[in-house]
Amino acid sequence: MNFKHITQETLAAMEDRARAHFINSLSGFKSANLIATKSQNGLCNLAMISSVVHLGAAPALVGFIMRPDNGERHTLANIIETNSYTINQVASDFYRQAHQTSASYLKTQNEFDETNLTAHYLDGVHAPFVQQSQLKYAVKLEQIIPIELNGTQFVIGEIKQILCHKTAMQSDGYIDIEALNTVCVSGLDAYHTAQGLSRLNYAKPGVETTEYQQDELPKDQRHKN
Repeated sequence: MNFKHITQETLAAMEDRARAHFINSLSGFKSANLIATKSQNGLCNLAMISSVVHLGAAPALVGFIMRPDNGERHTLANIIETNSYTINQVASDFYRQAHQTSASYLKTQNEFDETNLTAHYLDGVHAPFVQQSQLKYAVKLEQIIPIELNGTQFVIGEIKQILCHKTAMQSDGYIDIEALNTVCVSGLDAYHTAQGLSRLNYAKPGVETTEYQQDELPKDQRHKN
């Protein structure tokens, strides 16, 4: 048998860091994003987040998990204070700098400066964007759901403005993130580039899955949430 059987007792006996690596690896590849915020008094913050998830298209909602309170959650504090943040996808040409933002910088230290990333702004958006990112969007805080089981918080926001490199946008609304050299994360610290296999058509019972053709989809299924 080629499988190793891991029980709750085995997990409990693991060294803390090894257990964190192991459990974080179970969910497979995750998106790599930088959450950018700015406090009311102008202090910027960048945080590496691998838990961003799509929640719906109408309204356009996204969520991410904020780790348990350790007394220094600058990103969450800024979001609560301003209701404004941006989500910036990480690409292969700056993933090392993005990873460095996970270091325990002081609130008075600007991660843009510390990691040689560049902030830029859009009119009407309080939080900065990461200039190096080719796909990024401004988000307004809508709800924070405490998760009592482990002390984390699920932060939900509505997407208000989007910046996407035009070469990645296809006519049917699909974004070819591979074309942007976007990276993904496995575990806590492993970074990967993705290679696409194919797009598949809308699945129907009893119909063989074939390569995706936008015109083959029923109109009510195109751009489905």
